[in-house]
Amino acid sequence: MRARVAAWREAGERVALVPTMGALHEGHLALVAEARRIGRAVVSIFVNPTQFGPNEDFARYPRDVESDLRRLREAGADAAWTPEVATMYPPGFATRIEVSGLTEGLCGAFRPGHFSGVATVVTKLLGQVRPDVALFGEKDYQQLQVVRRAVADLDLAVEIRGVPTLREADGLARSSRNRYLEPDERALAPNLYAVLNAVAAACRTGAATAPAIAEGIATLQEAGFQVQYLAVCDAVTLAPLERVAGPARVLAAAYLGRTRLIDNVAV
Repeated sequence: MRARVAAWREAGERVALVPTMGALHEGHLALVAEARRIGRAVVSIFVNPTQFGPNEDFARYPRDVESDLRRLREAGADAAWTPEVATMYPPGFATRIEVSGLTEGLCGAFRPGHFSGVATVVTKLLGQVRPDVALFGEKDYQQLQVVRRAVADLDLAVEIRGVPTLREADGLARSSRNRYLEPDERALAPNLYAVLNAVAAACRTGAATAPAIAEGIATLQEAGFQVQYLAVCDAVTLAPLERVAGPARVLAAAYLGRTRLIDNVAV
């Protein structure tokens, strides 16, 4: 992989990496299209065990590498990097990256160790591929901010670029986990995006965030969601906001049945 990238760079080309866990959908392919606009498009496929908790869905996370590779060929990706677990975490592996502050709330409060696993595997992928740019979807907004912080703090020579969330026609954010939804759950799922937009609209008026959050949680619960959090946060630090006076995000995580959905919108 490094030799291929080095050859492209010697030819004066730029290289963009799209890190994924496979089960590719149109949202991933939008990232590939953006990568192709930058230069050579490399897509990594690796279901990272260190970012799953003991009661999470690592074992049943969808895996279909051959289908993924076919889609990447059709999308015009230049290379796929598909390391094995033994390559990423060989015997004796003893290093993890911890990003404090950004990881303590939101998903971090419910998934201990998750963002350490993310920061570690992304740093390894960046070191293996050595791209000029790495692309991440904004649906995983906390992850995006954690990766940006790690890259800045470790002086890694790569640009981290967020790409807007790709959505279904009814507003549901594209996600590999959407395939877990039962038909009745899929019909309810767009309520999450609708509530996020309603909260954002209320906060843009300068009103206190707490009433809008409380109303949003009640609406989701009435629709059948088990809400983990609904929050209005600073867009950079992810600190909770009582009122919005600058760039901010409304973020949420909630279960429909066994499926955990996350989403966010700008205020």
